[in-house]
Amino acid sequence: MKVVVIIPAYNEEKTIANVIGDAQGISDEVIVINDASFDRTKTIAKHFGATVYSHMINLGLGAALITGFKAAIQRGADVVVTMDADGQHRARDAQKLIKEIVAGRADVAIGSRLLYKNGDSMPFVRRVYNYIANGITYIVGGVWTTDSQSGLRAFSRYALEKIQLKSQRMEVSTEFFREIKRNNLRLVEVPIRAIYTTYSLSKGQSFITGIKTLFRLILNRLI
Repeated sequence: MKVVVIIPAYNEEKTIANVIGDAQGISDEVIVINDASFDRTKTIAKHFGATVYSHMINLGLGAALITGFKAAIQRGADVVVTMDADGQHRARDAQKLIKEIVAGRADVAIGSRLLYKNGDSMPFVRRVYNYIANGITYIVGGVWTTDSQSGLRAFSRYALEKIQLKSQRMEVSTEFFREIKRNNLRLVEVPIRAIYTTYSLSKGQSFITGIKTLFRLILNRLI
């Protein structure tokens, strides 16, 4: 089975090489979606062997994932994994998600930071945001999850052919669960360890970004 890792990236020249190298150890191909970075992200990604697709303007996480999923399907992927570009995820954890898909136990596997034995190592403010987002995800999507904002996910080809994403930005993380519910896809959560650094924490959602995300979720629900 062909495993493809998708890495959405926006100005990630500091970490992208290490993330690509880690992902190459568990996949057949790594695709980086360069979301109009103005640093050396694109050049570095190509140098380290990733297939790179670039947006001309910054469109957001959701748009980058949509581009990545289409590319992965066109390139014959059987299993598709998403990983953040800031170095927060480990390939060894992604491998656990892949095994769930390959074994036929799930259509979608989500890496949960809060199910990990040291899940309380997540910064307090991040945990509060996550709990709120989980509640919103349940209201909007009808699925309870312990980590709705996790960027480490694995999908079967069947799942990706069913899922229809519309969200362009951060609200895509919640939209995944709505699509899982709508298409009756089998979901499992797998404990993963998140690596928190000053750099990765600086890439997280701010309070204002969270409010904007909530507004867009409500708007998408109405239209």
